[in-house]
Amino acid sequence: KYLMFTALDIIAYRWWYPQSYSLEFAFFGLISIYILYQIVKKEEFKFYLVLISFMMFAMIGLDNLFKFIIVTSLFILLKYKVILFYKYLYYIFTFSLLLFLITGGFDPIWNQLKGYVFKDLTSTSGESITLHFFTVMQTIREAGSIPFEIFANRISGHTITFIASLIGYTLLVFKHRIMLLGLPMLGLGFLAYTGGLRFTIYAIPILSLGIAFLIVEISILIKNNIIKYTFLIITTIAILVPNIVHVIKYKVPTVFTKDEVVTLDKLKSIASREDYVVGWWDYGYQIRYYSDVKTLSDGGKKSGSVNFPTSFALTKPQEIASKMLRLDVEYTEKRFEINKKNKNLKEDDKIILEPSNIAQMTLDYGFEDTNDFLTMLDTNITLPKKSRDIYLYLPNRMLNIYTTVTLFSNIDLMTGIKYNNPFFYKTTKYKNNKENINFGNGITLTTKTGTLQVRNKKTSIKRFVQTEYDKKGKLQVFKQTINSRANLNVIFMKNYNQFIIVDNNTYNSLYFQLFVFENYDKNLFEAIILTPLAKVYKLKI
Repeated sequence: KYLMFTALDIIAYRWWYPQSYSLEFAFFGLISIYILYQIVKKEEFKFYLVLISFMMFAMIGLDNLFKFIIVTSLFILLKYKVILFYKYLYYIFTFSLLLFLITGGFDPIWNQLKGYVFKDLTSTSGESITLHFFTVMQTIREAGSIPFEIFANRISGHTITFIASLIGYTLLVFKHRIMLLGLPMLGLGFLAYTGGLRFTIYAIPILSLGIAFLIVEISILIKNNIIKYTFLIITTIAILVPNIVHVIKYKVPTVFTKDEVVTLDKLKSIASREDYVVGWWDYGYQIRYYSDVKTLSDGGKKSGSVNFPTSFALTKPQEIASKMLRLDVEYTEKRFEINKKNKNLKEDDKIILEPSNIAQMTLDYGFEDTNDFLTMLDTNITLPKKSRDIYLYLPNRMLNIYTTVTLFSNIDLMTGIKYNNPFFYKTTKYKNNKENINFGNGITLTTKTGTLQVRNKKTSIKRFVQTEYDKKGKLQVFKQTINSRANLNVIFMKNYNQFIIVDNNTYNSLYFQLFVFENYDKNLFEAIILTPLAKVYKLKI
């Protein structure tokens, strides 16, 4: 019955939380090592071989119903001795291993290692074209490397407590060998040191048991009850206090402000459920929840291949961006329709799609090099037939992550080589006097000459722009051209009390022209909602 419980737990856990695969695989690895230990020691190991066979059948990359039928059937065969199960054990184990490998059982683990440990560009391959995309794990804060002190504090509250907890867990394992089952969770927790804060939670319960065991074991050595209980109380409080203080200080704001939600709620009455609202993946869930529309990306769908078209559209000029928006939405819908149709077709009749929209676009427009296809967007191309409306959600908060957004399209998809980063600098801390404006970090603007000093390098700026909302809430934009041949622009957003310094490409990008300046091409876009915190535009093409 424990075999069945294990298999059902894996199936249910994976259905509820797909990322649980890492923990399941860790336990699978631990049991496999234990089997090897038993073989070396010439101990009985067949039951554990049956166990990992059940685990592999529950972990194969097939539909949950199919996995449930397999493990239930195996359980019945074993429970009611329909066949001599142990007689065919090695055949069953071999079959489970082959099925596990054939259905990509190791793929999720390899993808996790590439994303969290190696953190390099990830490649998406197709039958006809191979493209290189920027992986999102390189941009998520809680997935980044952390200092040892933060790593220890997030697990145990303090570095000293962390070390004591490790000692306690080691002693606990020696006294109760069953605690070896904590190793997979401890291992995943330690991955936080290079893989990011999100992994620390796995190690917390295991090391909590470790420090508790250490305190109790030390207290047993104390004969005087008053001293013993005083020791227990003081040490327990000393361990808990740093954690409680952290929780009290850890005040996280809501993902969206009230006014931003009002904007999305208003959009709900304008857009239909089949329309798309395009925004960065950080806002995907919220857009879909409040506006009841479709999105291209969200917290669960944010791979490099998915993010590329959105990043491209947000950071390129309006005409090119508008074409990419229409293409990506229509290709996304086309993919849904084909996948649905393929379910009813025989294997030989199924329509084969490239793994990413951008790869499929490249081939459909007759190119083998995606760079050629992207260049073609600047010409008068034939776009797919419009099937629904597309809206753009552009919040002010995106200014804080604009450089991150650019990373996903600032890359040669054919080679994986990154292009030079755009110049972008934003600050609300500056000093303004009659002669110059000091932006900090060695950046100063001489107001009389329009000369910008960036550390040890001086250059002229192209233009100085000031944006300001008047009493009626309408945006006013004041421009002063300094040097038409220069590449940098200084923007003062008065109502936000912030300066932004950007290069010409960034200045001309869709996001800056539509959000910062409200300077939209009326042949391509229509303004729907314009507020200081968030703006919504409708695509016309």
